[in-house]
Amino acid sequence: MEETKAPSKSVHDIITSYKNMFVETYKSKPVSHWILLLISSLGMLIAFPASSLLSRLYFSNGGKSKWIISWVSVAGWPIPLFILIPMYFFSNASPTPLNLKLALSYVGLGFLSAADNLMYAYAYAYLPASTASLLASTVLIFSAIFGYFIVNNKINISTINAIVVITAAMVIIALDSDSDRFSYITDTQYALGFMWDILGSALHGLIFALSELVFIKLLEGRSFHVVLEQQVAVSFLAFVFTTIGVVANNDFNGMTSEAKSFIGGEHAYYMVIVWGIITFQLGVLGSTAVLYLSSTVLAGVLNSIRVPLTSIAAVVLMHDPMNGFKILSLIVTFWGFSCYIYASYQVSHVSSPSSCG
Repeated sequence: MEETKAPSKSVHDIITSYKNMFVETYKSKPVSHWILLLISSLGMLIAFPASSLLSRLYFSNGGKSKWIISWVSVAGWPIPLFILIPMYFFSNASPTPLNLKLALSYVGLGFLSAADNLMYAYAYAYLPASTASLLASTVLIFSAIFGYFIVNNKINISTINAIVVITAAMVIIALDSDSDRFSYITDTQYALGFMWDILGSALHGLIFALSELVFIKLLEGRSFHVVLEQQVAVSFLAFVFTTIGVVANNDFNGMTSEAKSFIGGEHAYYMVIVWGIITFQLGVLGSTAVLYLSSTVLAGVLNSIRVPLTSIAAVVLMHDPMNGFKILSLIVTFWGFSCYIYASYQVSHVSSPSSCG
């Protein structure tokens, strides 16, 4: 008996079905949920690029200390407390009991975060902000690899394709490195910046996987206040480790002379430091809220948008060099992100793997 084929849907039917899906999704959550998700998304899309540009501005305008800009990344650790502490008083949330294993895990993650921020500081010292941002997108590759080995996250064909595509984008930048190197940066410094950016991304991917392992093994549930507790604890310990490095390097004393010789003056210097502290923590808070309120897929979408936003902003505001090879790398990177998001969507919906290439 011959099977009857279902009639193909018209464009109007497809648009109507998507419209109904969006309406149902919107109605499934209170308005407050969508307002918080919008604010969190904007936090990722505005605060993170701003933080990257401020890091580069610090070095391009006369800042020298990698330790100081690394310290800026964690000095805002108390900011999440303004959200966490009221949750203990006005909701059913209560502080998570701290045992030896959890404390040691926070110490380890804090140390790794401090090292990671220092690596990125070296990257922004030697690379244009647009190039550093593109290279940092390799964190998706390392997140997928470490997630597979440490917490048994699934990798499908689309994920592998994303890894290959993003790696190809990085090779494009490496092959055309002379075109975007600043005149005052040596070949050795540029190569070091490139290396530290990739190593920082690898360490960042490891931190993601280890953080997930902590949630699986040591924490019960993934409620928002527990996520904030981990963020505060890890950021505080990273702040402690980084402050020790700054003090040992005598860089706090050097801030006065740096401010005096800073292009734009002392006021501009301290504004870069203060806004760097604020924007970095707001970006972290935004990404934490997006993951909790929505999914890793939306976080991946916003990350994929954040990379070109940072690159374009760096070209417009800081006059970063942008040639055909970097544009090609940007397009390839965006495609790699799309494949990664598609792979995440497949895994979250337990569908069969298929290629995105």
